[in-house]
Amino acid sequence: MRPASIKALFAGTIFTSAFLLFLVQPLIAKQILPWFGGSAAVWSICMVFFQVVLLAGYAYSDWITRRLAARAQARLHVGLLLASLAFLPIVTNARWKPTGAEDPTLWILGLLLGTIGLPYFLLSTTGPLVQSWVARTPWGAQVYRYFSLSNFASLASLLSYPVLIEPRSTLVQQAWGWSIAYGVFVVLCAGTTLYVARHWAAGAHPATRKPGVEEMPAAKPRIADYLTWLALPALGSWLLLAITNHITQNVAAIPFLWVLPLSVYLLSFVLTFESDRWYRRAVFVPLAAVMLALCAFGLQDSLGSNLRTALPIYVVGLFALCMFLHGEMSRLRPGSAYLTRFYLMLSLGGALGGVSVGLVAPHVLPAYYELGVGLTLCALIAAVLWRQRRVGMAASLALAGACAWFLALQVEGDATGARRMQRNFYGTLVTLDTLRGEAKDHVRQMYHGSVKHGEQYLAPARRREPTTYYGPSSGVGLAIAAAPARSRRIGLIGLGAGTLATYGRPGDVYRVYEINPEVFDLADSEFSFLADSPARIERVLGDARLALEREPPQAFDVLAVDAFSGDSVPIHLITSEAMDVYLRHMRPEGIVAFHVTNRFLALAPVVEKIALAKGLHVALVHDEPSAEGLRNTDWVLVAREPGRLANGAIRLASSKIEQIAGLEPWTDDYNNLFGVLK
Repeated sequence: MRPASIKALFAGTIFTSAFLLFLVQPLIAKQILPWFGGSAAVWSICMVFFQVVLLAGYAYSDWITRRLAARAQARLHVGLLLASLAFLPIVTNARWKPTGAEDPTLWILGLLLGTIGLPYFLLSTTGPLVQSWVARTPWGAQVYRYFSLSNFASLASLLSYPVLIEPRSTLVQQAWGWSIAYGVFVVLCAGTTLYVARHWAAGAHPATRKPGVEEMPAAKPRIADYLTWLALPALGSWLLLAITNHITQNVAAIPFLWVLPLSVYLLSFVLTFESDRWYRRAVFVPLAAVMLALCAFGLQDSLGSNLRTALPIYVVGLFALCMFLHGEMSRLRPGSAYLTRFYLMLSLGGALGGVSVGLVAPHVLPAYYELGVGLTLCALIAAVLWRQRRVGMAASLALAGACAWFLALQVEGDATGARRMQRNFYGTLVTLDTLRGEAKDHVRQMYHGSVKHGEQYLAPARRREPTTYYGPSSGVGLAIAAAPARSRRIGLIGLGAGTLATYGRPGDVYRVYEINPEVFDLADSEFSFLADSPARIERVLGDARLALEREPPQAFDVLAVDAFSGDSVPIHLITSEAMDVYLRHMRPEGIVAFHVTNRFLALAPVVEKIALAKGLHVALVHDEPSAEGLRNTDWVLVAREPGRLANGAIRLASSKIEQIAGLEPWTDDYNNLFGVLK
């Protein structure tokens, strides 16, 4: 083969592997999100899995290039490539559906391992393995540009999924399309492997060295080098996840917002490893220092929580800090003899950062404090890098002290205002008391990140008043009022503070479906809606749809589906199949009430499309109450009988639903959040 053809084969193999590596991440995560309540934490656990398997792939690449001859490498690698085809197509098996009693973290990790484990592992090996072969070619001096190429492919994959792939194909089509593309990758990678085994079995590529010219041996890395290779990518990964958590949980619950920091993170790799021209210390070190201080200051100031200021601060801050961390990493890259070891440490560092934020932090930190910790560590690693420069070291230590101080102020501020603060797999829950004017207007509130989940008046005389999204003139208030006068069965998907229990009467049954056990805990210990209600309260812990699929018909008069106010919308609760599940549990005259109040997503047309496709009747109730303590809301009411929505207060309160061009009814197999962004 001509050198140009060999280059194309190597580059094509690396690009395809990196593109598929990142494409499978949102694809598989979207398949399993419905089974775990659509929580943002599912994505974090998936990220940890991907990083750990990436580490295993890099370790494998380092091992076989050091221990095995070219032909032995080829036999092992081609054998694994062929074995990985048994995992295709990558469609998750229904036997992995949780029952609600499992630890979601371990269950997700097992599911991912059993569904895409070997294919993902082999995709992970491709970059360092093929680059180790490239290093033995005449153009081996450009080997690190192939790492830049792989990150560019990852970035292209990340951006193409929500914009090009998801809106135009079903999940099954995506899974089959990816599986076919993976088959193409297996052919490319096997061809590359066999070419190397055939032509380089005796050692280096025949054109690598000129006659009489000896290759200079690469300097052996020191322990300090290995530790630096570990620390720099660990902090980059740490900051990526920590800033993603901060802007999606504490700043704004905007869908797809996580794409922005991940794109910036990948872009920093593309630039710093493409060539030395992009990372200039004179530019990025001062910029990183300024953004480090600004990001840390924002943790305890409104500057860091207001969307207009926080988003640019933390996105630019992440870019500057990742350019610094990855730029310093690129400056320390070794000779080709230690290339796979370099990538192994890079991957190990990324995995350590991901595990620290994704797995450890939710169990040891009561709130999202990992960002402040990460910023402090970033300043400390700068002090280590500048340890031979007194001014640089002193400035870095001063920055570390400032970051630690702002973190302490953040913790103090949270502790001062909060009554309870709890964190688990599903995020951070906070309760706090807010004093409004007279004592009768004081309230206790519950927040999940930046989203309010309910409030209750503290005055005993007002404790049973409905508040926030659940006033008498809201859609759900009207639906409950329109229910028959006899004893009623009301279903609630999503508990919050338990406000809807205020409508309970003696003889009524309120059956509550809640996936987060800590919500039940706070609703009982911090609020009294459930305890004060004359109705009988039944509790079901776990994902609502999975629970409803297992239960016998409940004969609900009203079913309130209240789970769409955050950034991680549980799409499986707003699909055609979900509607079938709800209808099975409704009385013939019952009403399903969807709470679609959302600043960033137009979900009312989605509910209408599904309902009309099934011959159901729909009413949008847009409520703008004047009473204090009540918020503007949108509820879409769905019923089998037109009379349930065409008479009385519901008809008078109904509004027209604005249509979205090209919108199709959502199903479990096809849905498109990008298409309903406001």
